[in-house]
Amino acid sequence: MANLFKNYSLAISAAVAASALVSGAANAQSSNSEVIRSINSDTLAAPSAIAQNVTSVSQLSDVKATDWAFTALQSLVERYGCIAGYPDSTYRGNQATSRYEFAAGLNACLDKINEIISAGLADKVSKEDLATLQRLQEEFAAELATLRGRVDALDAKTAKLEAQQFSTTTKLRGEAIMSLAAGSDGVVTPPGAPTVDRTNTIFSYRVRLNLDTSFTGKDLLRTRLQSTNTGSFTDLADSNSTRLAYDGGTRNVFDINRLYYRFPVGDSITAYVAPIGAPEDVISPLNPLESDGQGTISRFGRFNPLIRLASSGGTGGLAVAGLKFKLSNQAALELAYTASNAATTTSEGGVTGADTKLAAQLVYKPSDALTLGVGYANAYSNDQKLDTGLNNDSVTSSNFAAITGVKSNTVVGSLIWDITKKFTLNAWGSYIFADSESTAGSGSTTFTSWMAALSAKDLFTEGDLAAVMFGQPLYKTSVSGLDSVGTQTDVPYHLEALYRFRVSKNISITPGVFFVFNQNSNAANGTATVGVIRTTFTF
Repeated sequence: MANLFKNYSLAISAAVAASALVSGAANAQSSNSEVIRSINSDTLAAPSAIAQNVTSVSQLSDVKATDWAFTALQSLVERYGCIAGYPDSTYRGNQATSRYEFAAGLNACLDKINEIISAGLADKVSKEDLATLQRLQEEFAAELATLRGRVDALDAKTAKLEAQQFSTTTKLRGEAIMSLAAGSDGVVTPPGAPTVDRTNTIFSYRVRLNLDTSFTGKDLLRTRLQSTNTGSFTDLADSNSTRLAYDGGTRNVFDINRLYYRFPVGDSITAYVAPIGAPEDVISPLNPLESDGQGTISRFGRFNPLIRLASSGGTGGLAVAGLKFKLSNQAALELAYTASNAATTTSEGGVTGADTKLAAQLVYKPSDALTLGVGYANAYSNDQKLDTGLNNDSVTSSNFAAITGVKSNTVVGSLIWDITKKFTLNAWGSYIFADSESTAGSGSTTFTSWMAALSAKDLFTEGDLAAVMFGQPLYKTSVSGLDSVGTQTDVPYHLEALYRFRVSKNISITPGVFFVFNQNSNAANGTATVGVIRTTFTF
């Protein structure tokens, strides 16, 4: 009777151990290659936690001497060493197990016993244990055969992938956008007068390939190749305010659109260097709709002026250097320096000779549902504009050509509030204090801009996104000196609505429309209407 109880305990303990055993067995296979971890379709994929070998039952913090299976577990751990625990030193014996998991655990014990017998230590295995294992092996013969077959197939698949893999350190990610856009400036002319209402319909694309390389697991070297034929949609009243979110770039030529390296410095600092970069890689946009492939359809809807300033005046790419300081679990400080035409060896190029900007932003997250940000930027543009690529950002002067540059100081406040799990409110507001440099005199202009948006995630189906946003593009609220000449006084407004729905995991379609009232701060320009159908493929 005692032997029967012992055999019964052994069988039960093997079942209790199975979930931890299969973790150990599967991870032993996967530890040899990163490739195996990506084979999510295999039914033998291991849990995310890597199992740890256990040599004493006391190492399992959730196993007590009073547990009904304690003696059996102790026997399996200390006599045969075929029990594996989780990294947090737990066993989790109460979780459910399948027949395949049981078979994996049984297979691990069989392997251990075979090792003991092969080592000439057969006297350490009792006849009762061998009889019990024989019955279990016969009972689970089909599962064991299937398990071994899957492991063999996994080995073959791994060998093939390792032989054909592109790189052990680099991952390829891509995005392709196909877009149909149409717009009208809405100008109404008197009867009999020539029609000046400008309309345009375009069908365009943009393709990006990101090569993401990590050497330590904590750093990132990104090389982005891009090709596009989506130009700046500015024919409507010659206004930047009608530009699309994903426009710009060399036409129909693959070029390097981004090249940067991000790496940690200690435990709380992340450094960023980029001969071809972007401010938003360092200064957080604090806008859940900022993605030009999955979020807003307009350029205005992506970033506030803190990011846009002094970023569109160069042709040689934007060089960026930055630091992110983790001040606490709730707060971070972001610093960035940008220079357009940094590689150009002329008086209007180099790290300090062209458009430059020094920006800082403090991000504070007092709760999971609320994120706040306040930012400041000191910028210089070596022409007559702020070089934001947004609504009329030029200073005005009686001697416009005499202006050699514009210095500006910008303050921005941002907010993201997750009202519920589905609905999010985000907003930002900015002041720009600009001073023009001119041989004919001086002038000052104050610009303001703001936006508020309400978005809903997974509104009807998972992956969908609905959003509506309203805001004021750049507007001159006050001028003085030479800048007061020829100033337009009409306030521009931007209204946008979109709905993104997922066709599949890798394909989404976003129809949307936006209206720009008083383009270039001039009511005579009418109301521009731009409609977009954007299809985005990710791979």
